Amino acid sequence: MDGVLTEVSESYREAVVQTVAHFTGRTITRDLIQQYKNRGGWNNDWALSKQIASDLGFEVAYDDVIAQFNRLFLGAHADGEGAGLIARETWFPESGLLGRLHARGGIAIFTGRLRKEAEITLRRFAPELAFDPIICSDDVVRGKPAPDGLHEIQKRHPGRALIFVGDTVDDARSASAAQVPFIGIAAENHSRRDDLTRLFQQERAIAILENINEIESVL
Repeated sequence: MDGVLTEVSESYREAVVQTVAHFTGRTITRDLIQQYKNRGGWNNDWALSKQIASDLGFEVAYDDVIAQFNRLFLGAHADGEGAGLIARETWFPESGLLGRLHARGGIAIFTGRLRKEAEITLRRFAPELAFDPIICSDDVVRGKPAPDGLHEIQKRHPGRALIFVGDTVDDARSASAAQVPFIGIAAENHSRRDDLTRLFQQERAIAILENINEIESVL
């Protein structure tokens, strides 16, 4: 979802910035977050926030990081209706795109989000779309870059060919581990676009796009 269907620089990325600032008094840059993401293994933003704080010299309990992050991200209410940072998200796909993709072969989601977070955004932007299935972080034992979510999609659609679209090296490595073709999203204004493109190429991406709206020409 993130970086492919939804613009999250002002939601998840900003929640990392504000969580780190809360515990350390330091304001980190979005570019620093991307540097960690490009190393791989940082699909979980709670763990990433804790690690960045630690690297800045501040040891924080993981549960405290989760609580603060969620207050910022979801707002006053755990259902995301409390004007938290999740409300800042925008939707990338142009009108009709996902409907056409669904008609030609079906669409599914494998995301590092918790299910409740995914559902908040999908209810807001795409309530009419039938993603089948939606695999979230709380549906798998191992998150990205492990291939478990893609394996689950394969089990639910035996014999169907999959293509996975993502915007991080963990997405690409998950696809590689599942032996699923990968399409990378590297936005033109991405702070580490050249590095990310190189990483996608190393993982043998079949295409690298600036945004999801270019995907039909590739397919």
